[in-house]
Amino acid sequence: MNAALFIIFGFLALSLFLGIRAKRGKDMNLEQWTVGGRGFGAIFVFLLMAGEIYTTFTFLGGSGWAYGKGGPTFYILAYGCLAYIMSYWLLPAIWRYAKEHKLMSQSDFFVSKYKSPYLGVLVSLVGVVALIPYLVLQLKGLGLIVAEASYGTISGTAAIWIGTIAVTVYVMVSGIHGSAWTAVVKDIMILFVVVFLGLYLPFHYYGGITEMFQAVEAAKPGFVALPDKGLSPSWFVSTVLLTALGFYMWPHTFGSVYSAQNERVFRKNAIVMPLYQLVLLFVFFVGFAAILQVPGLKGSDGDLSLLRLSIQTFDPWFVGVIGAAGLLTAIVPGSMILMSSSTLIAKNVYKVFSPKTTDEQISKLARYLVPVVALISLYFTFQGGDTLVTLLLMGYSLVTQLFPALLFSLSKRNFVTKQGAAAGIVTGVATVAYITISGSTIGTLFPFLPQSIQDLNVGIIALIVNLAVTTVVSMATKNSAAAVDEKITAA
Repeated sequence: MNAALFIIFGFLALSLFLGIRAKRGKDMNLEQWTVGGRGFGAIFVFLLMAGEIYTTFTFLGGSGWAYGKGGPTFYILAYGCLAYIMSYWLLPAIWRYAKEHKLMSQSDFFVSKYKSPYLGVLVSLVGVVALIPYLVLQLKGLGLIVAEASYGTISGTAAIWIGTIAVTVYVMVSGIHGSAWTAVVKDIMILFVVVFLGLYLPFHYYGGITEMFQAVEAAKPGFVALPDKGLSPSWFVSTVLLTALGFYMWPHTFGSVYSAQNERVFRKNAIVMPLYQLVLLFVFFVGFAAILQVPGLKGSDGDLSLLRLSIQTFDPWFVGVIGAAGLLTAIVPGSMILMSSSTLIAKNVYKVFSPKTTDEQISKLARYLVPVVALISLYFTFQGGDTLVTLLLMGYSLVTQLFPALLFSLSKRNFVTKQGAAAGIVTGVATVAYITISGSTIGTLFPFLPQSIQDLNVGIIALIVNLAVTTVVSMATKNSAAAVDEKITAA
């Protein structure tokens, strides 16, 4: 066993130990398992949300896009900052309502606000469908990291199986507590590794960051700017908007909001998190540094740029440290995704159709569903070859369709009905699904439109359709409901 592989498996064992140990002294009912008994302070909530946000997508996808796409990569830096600003007002409102009504999942929020368990089923299904590509993203990244950092000693397939089994075990045992403790180690590791690589590699190979960009510009003129077509300024703006609105719509991120002790936690984090977003710059620097040093990576292989350049530069023991940090970026969000998906299916789908099921039975079912969701995700992980960023954007296009119904529900005079909310979500998701499955774009569907419209992110188009349908159906059903009430009153 080489030094790199020894270090990687050492950190995997540590994460498993922390995950299982986190259960100690706690009665793991559904509330403890999913939202930590609503007792997490600012630091744990910060680490959980960072654990969900700074994933293998950050570690490999960000550097991979910098390597393969150039300037458009900076959308990743922009959308998080907008989302954090929005969270200052959005998350306290969600937390207050969730605490008052003892909610435990994202779907619970929609069920309570719109008085419709079947809307909760719809929200759950959308959430789980969106989470599958997100979990696939983590597992693909896990396989790439371990296979590369172990110098091929462990195959990507074997690494994915081992990592998935470890995560499944500690999620079933400790739930969100295990994720929180593992996130502590992960954040320390990722901060050190990413900042070091982002500074060291440009200076080592080019003499500085400015010199690196000058060399890239000389070799590939205009590469770090936005192109006129495709990933153009209109794509950039629409994608930043889409991902900022959908940032907290992921079921596992939404659910982690419930774990806070009080609403002040979110305002503190809203101040700090935009600064933490700057960590992404160092990830981008690694990708840009690899362009001239590790040439020839095409398509999804661009996600290997960080690891290939690290292997070329450092001794095996330090490659193992890098691989261990990458491993943890897959394990923490992967554990949250598994827990959230199984909770949604058990509590907000199964119980709707089997209302006599007790809370204790739902708690057990949620745990038993963890390996089922893991196996489904493994199946999709071993299929297809999309880049990590592409997988993430597809998931964002889906979960953002929940945002209009959420936003309207927070207003004091919500005009949206449960029928309008459901129709809008279904229409938005159907639009995303059709364009994604058919491989179409706005440009191929409507070639006569101006280029700036053709390049818009499909998720934004779906969101516009969603809003229109939500409004029309809500107005129609609200009028119908009013008419029924008048007849009842008259009778």
